[in-house]
Order: sequence, then structure tokens, then C-alpha cells
Amino acid sequence: MSSLIYLQGYPESLLSQVRQLIDQQRLGEVIQKRYPLMHDITSDKALYDYALEIKNQALRKAPPLNKVIWDAKIKVMKHALGLHTAVSRVQGGRLKSKAEIRVATIFKQAPQPFLRMIVVHELAHIKEKEHNKAFYQLCCHMEPDYHQLEFDTRLWLTAQALEGRAG
Repeated sequence: MSSLIYLQGYPESLLSQVRQLIDQQRLGEVIQKRYPLMHDITSDKALYDYALEIKNQALRKAPPLNKVIWDAKIKVMKHALGLHTAVSRVQGGRLKSKAEIRVATIFKQAPQPFLRMIVVHELAHIKEKEHNKAFYQLCCHMEPDYHQLEFDTRLWLTAQALEGRAG
């Protein structure tokens, strides 16, 4: 079913429950009930401060964050929900690196836990580049409900797409 593009790879038992909610036109309502609180982080500065606070709590020894911004160019269908980039440059005889996080602007209107999950995911890439066991362990260290939040974020994106808001 094309409306479940964000949920590829999940078991059929879960997908059938999601289809049932879609058929009953209740998916958005269920998510809204479970996650009623939105965040108020709308500026790049506020997003940077938010990400830095999480980083300082869980990844004190990781390299510094140089930039965290909302990015309207990220299309959640074609790319990711957020992006982490590390740029390395030679300055004199030293190698300097900069870590940047970009979050899709659709998450400006998302429930707060979904934004946290995206930021945690991108922060984890500072230490673990690949989506491997160590990466997901780090995500769960920073956010114990990481896997549930990732699934619920995908449900929210599905609801947004059905309402014509995601792209």
C-alpha cells in the first residue's frame, strides 16, 4: 500500500493495524492523543541550543557541534528526516572538522518527542557513522524510548502524507 511508505520493513501485523486506523480515518487522532504537546523550537538558534543541551547530557566527550539548522531542502520522501554532515579541512598542518545537523522543516510542527528522536538520531552519528548495533544502542542511551518514538514518528509522517502535508 503506497500510503505506508514510511513503514516499510515493519511486520505485517503492525501494518494491518495501521491500515485499519487509516480506513477508519483515525490515524491522526490516535497520534494526536498520544502526543498532544508540540514544541516551540522554530529558530535555528533555538534548535542549536536544544541539540547542544542533549549532546552535553549524553555525549560530553564528542566533538563540538558547529551548526544545527532547520532545512527546507530535505524532502522526507527522498532523503532522511534529518542529516548529519562532518566536513574536514586542512588548516596549516592540522585537520579541522565541523559537525553539522540539519532537520527537515516538517518537524517544526511536530510533537516534541519526535523532534527529540530526530536530534538524538543525528547526534548519534557524531560517534557512530553507520546504522549498526552500536549506533542504536547509543540512540537508546540518549533516549530510552527511541525505537517507539521512531515508529510513532513514522506513523505521524504517514498521517501527514495522507493529509497532504508531508512531501
